[in-house]
Amino acid sequence: MTSSDPQLDISPVGILRIDHVGIAVADLDVAIEFYARVFGMRVVHEETNEEQGVREAMLSVGPTDEGSRLQLLAPLSPASTIAKFLDRSGPGLQQLAYTVTDIDATSAELRARGVRLLYDEPRRGTSDSRINFVHPKDAGGVLVELVEPFRAASSNHS
Repeated sequence: MTSSDPQLDISPVGILRIDHVGIAVADLDVAIEFYARVFGMRVVHEETNEEQGVREAMLSVGPTDEGSRLQLLAPLSPASTIAKFLDRSGPGLQQLAYTVTDIDATSAELRARGVRLLYDEPRRGTSDSRINFVHPKDAGGVLVELVEPFRAASSNHS
């Protein structure tokens, strides 16, 4: 392919990197202990997100707190999305998340490309980030999360 190839002229959608991989678990404390004992991962953030119906922990992957993370997600109630996922699929890979520069611009560009998002407007995610999800049927069966970190969100959308 050359630079004049139309396939290379697709405008960027603002994805910066893989943010985290989400793993659905039935018991967060048991999962944290497992990932610490077996893989040496450390919890760098833990919270309860009532809006998303989860108790979650972010674990560092590698020797520093920088870079991609593993997110463990446990349901707060049997009605939560994660509880339904566990009932349907059992524990395991639930989502792949990308860091984006501007979730509103990314969402608009993806919609312009015919991609369905789960929410009309971004919602609050981990550490007050702004999030949305690409419908798995539009992403090859993968639930893709878009994450605009709080520090970017606070300066762009006050």
